[in-house]
Amino acid sequence: MAPLTRSRSDEEGVPPGFAADYYGQRADAGLIITEATNISAQARGYAMTPGIWSDAQVAAWRPIVEAVHRREGMIFLQLWHTGRISHPDLHGGELPVAPSAIAAEGQAFTNDGLKDFVTPRALETDEIPGIVEDYRHAAAQAKAAGFDGVEVHAANNYLLEQFIRDSTNRRTDEYGGSIENRLRFPLDVVRAVVEVWGAKRVGIRISPATTEPGKTPLDSQPAQTFDAFVDALSEIGLLYIHDIEGVTQQTRDVPDGIDFQELRKRFTGAYIANNQYTLELAEEALTHGDADLFSFGRPFLANPDLVERLRTGAPLAEAPKQYWYGGGSVGYSDWSGMSAPVGLD
Repeated sequence: MAPLTRSRSDEEGVPPGFAADYYGQRADAGLIITEATNISAQARGYAMTPGIWSDAQVAAWRPIVEAVHRREGMIFLQLWHTGRISHPDLHGGELPVAPSAIAAEGQAFTNDGLKDFVTPRALETDEIPGIVEDYRHAAAQAKAAGFDGVEVHAANNYLLEQFIRDSTNRRTDEYGGSIENRLRFPLDVVRAVVEVWGAKRVGIRISPATTEPGKTPLDSQPAQTFDAFVDALSEIGLLYIHDIEGVTQQTRDVPDGIDFQELRKRFTGAYIANNQYTLELAEEALTHGDADLFSFGRPFLANPDLVERLRTGAPLAEAPKQYWYGGGSVGYSDWSGMSAPVGLD
């Protein structure tokens, strides 16, 4: 089950009690990767998203993890810093941070609705090691909550990918310029998390072809950049890379110069393919050896028993978009399985 932001947490980033029902119902996925979870208050980019930096957040995640384990599933926490994809309203009026002071296109989801992105504040060189430590702390908090592992969110144009791409990283210090320099911070983060968990309990999500959110241009050398990134991740020995193969929630079209199968060949761990896969597409890719596993996202929204539905050929329910983000248990943890009527009134 791919990460799915649902915006049900409170103002302190504490997940609701009924999230245990939601995740537990979907434990048949085998491996659940949680909704993106903020590593710190500074990391927030969307209202009502969960965190993992406080003791209250850890306490709220424990019964969620236990619910998945009771049904013999595994659950990894996705570690997230949104960087410039944020708004001052989420930071007490302070600017969001980024590698460089370059604004994204589009709008941020705040407690008062959608608001235009602002020009972020470029991080000072001496601030960056502190964010690495925030990731280390969040990884330790995830272990305290009982998770089976963690996934580093280095995709979707959030902070780590903002450092990777030369379209969003115009720095002139040791964190900018060359591919090696632009990969320095993300790799420091990965190493810090691995020190907490061990490499075989850590995965990473990447998105070489994604331009959303923020309408972020691709790197000028995406193939060379991500080849180098994946080579370094393979050397660290991560459990898996989780690759968004296309433009998020839009198409599976691949821009020129990006070869997902080359990335798969370069990586010694498992390769999880993602982005609008159907059962048929996944079976075809598996036949050709193009991936080891596949993550499904939106089909899990209204189908807690998605695996059984795919196995038996049962029809899939569709979740109305008004239930995707925000609200309570309705449209979230109250979907029925095949043995009962499916859908919402």
